[in-house]
Amino acid sequence: MSYVNEVLELARRVAESQAEPVRRAAALLVAALRAGGVVQAFGSGHSEAIAMEIAGRAGGLVPSNRLSPRDLVLYGGHPPGVLTPELERDPAVAHEIYALAPVAPEDVFVLISSSGINGAVVELARLVKDRGHPLIALTSVAHSTGMTSRHPSGAKLMDLADVVLDNGAPYGDAILDLPGGGYGAVSTITSALLAQLVVTEAVDELVALGETPPVYLSVNVTGGDEHNKALESRYQGRIRRGA
Repeated sequence: MSYVNEVLELARRVAESQAEPVRRAAALLVAALRAGGVVQAFGSGHSEAIAMEIAGRAGGLVPSNRLSPRDLVLYGGHPPGVLTPELERDPAVAHEIYALAPVAPEDVFVLISSSGINGAVVELARLVKDRGHPLIALTSVAHSTGMTSRHPSGAKLMDLADVVLDNGAPYGDAILDLPGGGYGAVSTITSALLAQLVVTEAVDELVALGETPPVYLSVNVTGGDEHNKALESRYQGRIRRGA
Protein backbone atom coordinates (compact mmCIF):
# COMPACT_ATOMS: atom_id res chain seq x y z
CA MET A 1 0.00 0.00 0.00
CA SER A 2 2.98 2.35 0.31
CA TYR A 3 2.98 2.93 -3.46
CA VAL A 4 -0.74 3.70 -3.46
CA ASN A 5 -0.37 6.15 -0.59
CA GLU A 6 2.57 7.93 -2.24
CA VAL A 7 0.77 8.15 -5.60
CA LEU A 8 -2.45 9.47 -4.09
CA GLU A 9 -0.60 12.11 -2.13
CA LEU A 10 1.43 13.16 -5.17
CA ALA A 11 -1.69 13.29 -7.34
CA ARG A 12 -3.35 15.58 -4.78
CA ARG A 13 -0.31 17.89 -4.69
CA VAL A 14 -0.10 17.99 -8.48
CA ALA A 15 -3.80 18.78 -8.86
CA GLU A 16 -3.53 21.63 -6.36
CA SER A 17 -0.21 23.11 -7.46
CA GLN A 18 -1.02 22.93 -11.18
CA ALA A 19 -4.52 24.37 -11.04
CA GLU A 20 -3.47 27.69 -12.57
CA PRO A 21 -1.26 26.20 -15.32
CA VAL A 22 -4.11 23.81 -16.13
CA ARG A 23 -6.47 26.76 -16.47
CA ARG A 24 -4.07 28.58 -18.79
CA ALA A 25 -3.43 25.46 -20.86
CA ALA A 26 -7.16 24.87 -21.23
CA ALA A 27 -7.62 28.46 -22.38
CA LEU A 28 -5.07 27.85 -25.15
CA LEU A 29 -6.99 24.75 -26.25
CA VAL A 30 -10.28 26.61 -26.27
CA ALA A 31 -8.85 29.50 -28.30
CA ALA A 32 -7.40 27.09 -30.85
CA LEU A 33 -10.60 25.07 -31.18
CA ARG A 34 -12.76 28.16 -31.56
CA ALA A 35 -10.42 29.36 -34.32
CA GLY A 36 -10.81 26.07 -36.20
CA GLY A 37 -7.58 24.52 -34.97
CA VAL A 38 -6.90 21.11 -33.53
CA VAL A 39 -4.79 19.84 -30.65
CA GLN A 40 -1.51 18.27 -31.78
CA ALA A 41 -0.11 16.00 -29.04
CA PHE A 42 3.36 14.48 -29.17
CA GLY A 43 5.16 12.03 -26.93
CA SER A 44 7.75 9.32 -27.43
CA GLY A 45 8.56 6.33 -25.26
CA HIS A 46 6.20 6.11 -22.29
CA SER A 47 5.09 9.69 -22.97
CA GLU A 48 3.26 8.44 -26.06
CA ALA A 49 0.66 7.02 -23.67
CA ILE A 50 -0.12 10.56 -22.53
CA ALA A 51 -0.52 11.77 -26.11
CA MET A 52 -3.08 8.96 -26.44
CA GLU A 53 -4.94 10.41 -23.44
CA ILE A 54 -5.32 13.66 -25.40
CA ALA A 55 -5.93 12.47 -28.94
CA GLY A 56 -8.61 9.99 -30.03
CA ARG A 57 -9.76 9.17 -26.50
CA ALA A 58 -13.31 8.36 -25.40
CA GLY A 59 -14.54 11.37 -23.47
CA GLY A 60 -11.87 13.51 -25.14
CA LEU A 61 -11.75 16.05 -27.94
CA VAL A 62 -12.38 14.95 -31.52
CA PRO A 63 -10.22 17.71 -33.10
CA SER A 64 -6.95 16.18 -31.95
CA ASN A 65 -3.97 14.33 -33.41
CA ARG A 66 -1.34 12.09 -31.87
CA LEU A 67 2.11 12.68 -33.30
CA SER A 68 4.84 10.10 -32.79
CA PRO A 69 8.20 8.90 -34.11
CA ARG A 70 6.10 6.04 -35.54
CA ASP A 71 4.79 8.56 -38.08
CA LEU A 72 8.07 8.17 -39.97
CA VAL A 73 6.94 4.63 -40.83
CA LEU A 74 3.17 5.13 -41.01
CA TYR A 75 3.23 8.26 -43.16
CA GLY A 76 6.84 8.85 -44.20
CA GLY A 77 7.72 5.58 -45.89
CA HIS A 78 10.62 4.70 -43.61
CA PRO A 79 11.32 1.02 -42.81
CA PRO A 80 10.28 -0.17 -39.34
CA GLY A 81 13.93 -0.58 -38.40
CA VAL A 82 14.27 3.19 -38.07
CA LEU A 83 12.26 3.03 -34.81
CA THR A 84 15.09 2.57 -32.35
CA PRO A 85 15.20 3.81 -28.72
CA GLU A 86 17.82 6.36 -29.78
CA LEU A 87 15.54 7.98 -32.36
CA GLU A 88 14.02 10.35 -29.81
CA ARG A 89 17.45 11.87 -29.26
CA ASP A 90 17.80 13.00 -32.90
CA PRO A 91 16.70 16.62 -33.46
CA ALA A 92 16.27 16.06 -37.21
CA VAL A 93 13.36 13.70 -36.52
CA ALA A 94 11.23 16.64 -35.34
CA HIS A 95 11.24 18.33 -38.74
CA GLU A 96 9.92 15.26 -40.54
CA ILE A 97 7.28 14.57 -37.89
CA TYR A 98 6.03 18.15 -38.21
CA ALA A 99 6.12 18.04 -42.02
CA LEU A 100 4.15 14.77 -42.09
CA ALA A 101 1.41 16.08 -39.77
CA PRO A 102 -1.79 17.81 -40.97
CA VAL A 103 -0.83 21.04 -39.20
CA ALA A 104 -2.63 24.37 -39.62
CA PRO A 105 -1.58 27.77 -38.22
CA GLU A 106 -4.46 27.69 -35.71
CA ASP A 107 -3.30 24.46 -34.06
CA VAL A 108 -2.11 24.22 -30.47
CA PHE A 109 0.62 21.75 -29.47
CA VAL A 110 0.96 19.66 -26.33
CA LEU A 111 4.41 18.10 -26.06
CA ILE A 112 4.94 15.48 -23.39
CA SER A 113 8.32 14.45 -22.03
CA SER A 114 9.01 13.82 -18.38
CA SER A 115 12.73 14.48 -18.82
CA GLY A 116 12.23 17.22 -21.40
CA ILE A 117 15.81 16.94 -22.62
CA ASN A 118 15.87 14.74 -25.72
CA GLY A 119 16.74 16.21 -29.08
CA ALA A 120 13.52 15.35 -30.92
CA VAL A 121 11.08 16.86 -28.42
CA VAL A 122 13.19 19.98 -27.84
CA GLU A 123 13.64 20.55 -31.57
CA LEU A 124 9.93 20.00 -32.13
CA ALA A 125 9.23 22.61 -29.45
CA ARG A 126 11.57 25.05 -31.19
CA LEU A 127 9.91 24.35 -34.53
CA VAL A 128 6.41 24.76 -33.07
CA LYS A 129 7.30 28.15 -31.60
CA ASP A 130 9.06 29.26 -34.80
CA ARG A 131 5.80 28.50 -36.66
CA GLY A 132 3.80 30.60 -34.21
CA HIS A 133 1.82 27.84 -32.46
CA PRO A 134 0.89 27.98 -28.78
CA LEU A 135 2.90 25.35 -26.91
CA ILE A 136 2.00 23.45 -23.73
CA ALA A 137 4.73 21.33 -22.15
CA LEU A 138 3.92 18.44 -19.84
CA THR A 139 7.11 17.51 -18.01
CA SER A 140 8.79 16.83 -14.67
CA VAL A 141 10.43 20.05 -13.54
CA ALA A 142 12.46 18.20 -10.90
CA HIS A 143 13.82 15.63 -13.35
CA SER A 144 14.45 18.13 -16.14
CA THR A 145 16.22 20.52 -13.79
CA GLY A 146 18.53 17.71 -12.68
CA MET A 147 19.59 16.84 -16.25
CA THR A 148 21.65 18.40 -19.02
CA SER A 149 19.84 18.91 -22.31
CA ARG A 150 20.73 16.56 -25.16
CA HIS A 151 19.76 19.25 -27.68
CA PRO A 152 22.65 21.18 -29.27
CA SER A 153 21.13 24.48 -28.10
CA GLY A 154 21.17 23.41 -24.47
CA ALA A 155 17.46 24.21 -24.20
CA LYS A 156 14.92 21.97 -22.51
CA LEU A 157 11.24 21.52 -23.29
CA MET A 158 10.15 23.59 -20.30
CA ASP A 159 12.29 26.51 -21.47
CA LEU A 160 10.31 26.90 -24.68
CA ALA A 161 6.66 26.46 -23.66
CA ASP A 162 3.94 29.04 -23.17
CA VAL A 163 2.55 26.91 -20.33
CA VAL A 164 4.46 24.30 -18.33
CA LEU A 165 2.52 21.53 -16.58
CA ASP A 166 4.66 19.87 -13.91
CA ASN A 167 3.76 16.23 -13.31
CA GLY A 168 5.59 16.30 -9.97
CA ALA A 169 7.59 13.16 -10.66
CA PRO A 170 10.91 13.01 -8.81
CA TYR A 171 14.31 12.83 -10.49
CA GLY A 172 14.50 9.31 -11.95
CA ASP A 173 10.70 8.92 -11.80
CA ALA A 174 10.71 6.18 -9.13
CA ILE A 175 8.76 7.18 -6.04
CA LEU A 176 9.84 4.44 -3.60
CA ASP A 177 13.36 4.16 -2.20
CA LEU A 178 15.69 1.29 -2.92
CA PRO A 179 19.41 1.07 -2.16
CA GLY A 180 21.21 2.40 -5.21
CA GLY A 181 18.05 3.66 -6.89
CA GLY A 182 14.30 3.43 -6.60
CA TYR A 183 11.19 1.69 -7.88
CA GLY A 184 7.56 2.48 -8.63
CA ALA A 185 7.40 4.95 -11.54
CA VAL A 186 4.79 7.68 -11.21
CA SER A 187 5.11 10.11 -14.13
CA THR A 188 2.61 8.30 -16.36
CA ILE A 189 -0.08 8.47 -13.68
CA THR A 190 0.33 12.16 -12.84
CA SER A 191 0.82 13.15 -16.49
CA ALA A 192 -2.40 11.37 -17.46
CA LEU A 193 -4.14 13.22 -14.63
CA LEU A 194 -2.88 16.57 -15.92
CA ALA A 195 -3.84 15.72 -19.50
CA GLN A 196 -7.39 14.90 -18.44
CA LEU A 197 -7.60 17.99 -16.22
CA VAL A 198 -6.69 20.21 -19.17
CA VAL A 199 -9.16 18.54 -21.52
CA THR A 200 -12.03 18.57 -19.03
CA GLU A 201 -11.33 22.21 -18.14
CA ALA A 202 -11.42 23.10 -21.84
CA VAL A 203 -14.71 21.24 -22.30
CA ASP A 204 -16.19 23.04 -19.27
CA GLU A 205 -15.13 26.38 -20.71
CA LEU A 206 -16.71 25.60 -24.09
CA VAL A 207 -19.95 24.66 -22.34
CA ALA A 208 -19.84 27.91 -20.36
CA LEU A 209 -19.51 29.77 -23.66
CA GLY A 210 -22.72 28.12 -24.87
CA GLU A 211 -21.01 25.77 -27.32
CA THR A 212 -21.40 22.03 -27.77
CA PRO A 213 -17.94 20.52 -27.30
CA PRO A 214 -16.86 18.01 -29.99
CA VAL A 215 -16.29 15.09 -27.61
CA TYR A 216 -15.87 11.42 -28.43
CA LEU A 217 -18.19 8.73 -27.16
CA SER A 218 -16.78 5.30 -26.50
CA VAL A 219 -17.08 3.09 -29.57
CA ASN A 220 -18.25 0.40 -27.16
CA VAL A 221 -21.53 2.11 -26.30
CA THR A 222 -24.66 2.13 -28.42
CA GLY A 223 -24.46 4.88 -31.04
CA GLY A 224 -20.80 5.60 -30.36
CA ASP A 225 -19.55 4.86 -33.86
CA GLU A 226 -22.23 6.99 -35.51
CA HIS A 227 -21.70 9.89 -33.11
CA ASN A 228 -17.93 9.86 -33.60
CA LYS A 229 -17.99 9.55 -37.37
CA ALA A 230 -20.36 12.50 -37.65
CA LEU A 231 -18.01 14.67 -35.60
CA GLU A 232 -14.88 13.45 -37.36
CA SER A 233 -16.39 14.39 -40.71
CA ARG A 234 -16.25 18.05 -39.63
CA TYR A 235 -12.48 17.79 -39.45
CA GLN A 236 -11.82 15.76 -42.58
CA GLY A 237 -8.22 16.16 -43.65
CA ARG A 238 -7.33 17.77 -40.33
CA ILE A 239 -7.25 14.75 -38.05
CA ARG A 240 -6.01 11.21 -38.52
CA ARG A 241 -6.33 8.04 -36.57
CA GLY A 242 -3.28 5.92 -37.40
CA ALA A 243 -2.14 2.79 -35.62
